[in-house]
Amino acid sequence: MNHDNSANTQVSATIDLLDLGTVHRLGFGAMRIVGDGVWGEPADRDAAIAVVRRAVELGVDFIDTADSYGPNISEEILAEALHPYKDGLKIATKVGFARTGPDVWVPVGRAEYLRQQTELSLRKLKVDSLDLLQLHRIDPKVDQEEQFTVLRELQQEGKVKALGLSQVSVAQLEEAGKYFTVSTVQNRYNLTDRSSEDVLNYAEQNGIGFIPWAPISAGELARPGGAMAEAAKRLGATTSQVALAWLLRRSPVMMPIPGTSSVKHLEENLGAAGVVLDDATYAELEAAH
Repeated sequence: MNHDNSANTQVSATIDLLDLGTVHRLGFGAMRIVGDGVWGEPADRDAAIAVVRRAVELGVDFIDTADSYGPNISEEILAEALHPYKDGLKIATKVGFARTGPDVWVPVGRAEYLRQQTELSLRKLKVDSLDLLQLHRIDPKVDQEEQFTVLRELQQEGKVKALGLSQVSVAQLEEAGKYFTVSTVQNRYNLTDRSSEDVLNYAEQNGIGFIPWAPISAGELARPGGAMAEAAKRLGATTSQVALAWLLRRSPVMMPIPGTSSVKHLEENLGAAGVVLDDATYAELEAAH
């Protein structure tokens, strides 16, 4: 059971994303670098900037954000911390949610709104072309065709390099694929929530990166005596590291993006790349679910 708890993502395997290129599979999610309720300024902006810079120092080359985080503030902090961007660093953002208050998320999929938000993200991130633009949610009140068509147009215009979707079904993925190449799909997935297993399988079969949100959520399994807690004790790792190591082993297209506002937690999370789950431990975690 070899493991290396140092925070070194160089041991995190890579994935080749369609239209985007190669990135390390263990990335950073920038949702938590803003205020409570994913709303407003963080309590300490300098600390947020330090976390982002440390992630890149440790080899992270895939950062996931959204126009709705803050709103706007997450993208602005990334630009402040990292622009001009290091070669090879990819920043993924999302559009499709309006924010009317803390913890309130309203899907808006009208073409003019998605286009406006994309233009604003280009400005906030200080780039001519977004690396990866993901539709945060398909708006049920707007024809899917309208939403997928504007994404395709933005890509054809060179405003975005690659396109992805979030919280979708296999049928929706297939439909989107008629309009553009789907590079990534971002659905909730972790050791205790496998409701998107079919989407993960589709992603694997079609070479689509699968970004699991809420990757560390493990509930009872992480409590003392739980399967994950026991595995962590045996491996000399934390339960978060075991949760992430399990995801990385689960599928070669899996791209966990644990988020945090703390450098200590960031370093701990990235140390998951050095935690090797032996077959017996992996099987035990599978069975516990």
